[in-house]
Amino acid sequence: MRFYGFAVAVGVITMGACAGGEKKPADTTHVAVDTSSTSTTTASTASTSSTTPAPAGGAVAMAPITGAIKTVNMVGDAKGYRYEPANFTIKQGDGVKFVVVSMGPHNVAFDPATIPADTKAQLDANMGTDKMGELSSNMKMNPGDAITISFAKIKPGQYPFHCVPHLALNMKGVITVQ
Repeated sequence: MRFYGFAVAVGVITMGACAGGEKKPADTTHVAVDTSSTSTTTASTASTSSTTPAPAGGAVAMAPITGAIKTVNMVGDAKGYRYEPANFTIKQGDGVKFVVVSMGPHNVAFDPATIPADTKAQLDANMGTDKMGELSSNMKMNPGDAITISFAKIKPGQYPFHCVPHLALNMKGVITVQ
């Protein structure tokens, strides 16, 4: 029972911290198509279209997914809070779709200190516009809500990630890009 009480308290605090502020309109102009042979999902609402214009002022443009899309579940239950799978390997150009299964809010965040300086801007751009800060997606609340991140133009290496509201509960993982 203590775990559930703690989980509820963390959720309430997170909801309070995320409440208010200006809400941006949803970007409905881009659709990413799931090309992996292991999934029956055919579309995602992530912004991964190659028709996205390059940002002005030398900013880095989002690189579209050119490979498979790996699905990772975001779970909270009696066993704890976790990503399933938490640690996995993808190829450069692949995408990762994080899907809320239970006990939101969840998000996906990368610690800027762990990301190579020459890759940070591209990874941040590849997260799309549905973000709450640098290298951090917005919170997703409901089962089925998803975040898709492109790993196109991301150099090989390890990319640790975590869920901001559940980091203290060890909800984290590592993506290895080949």
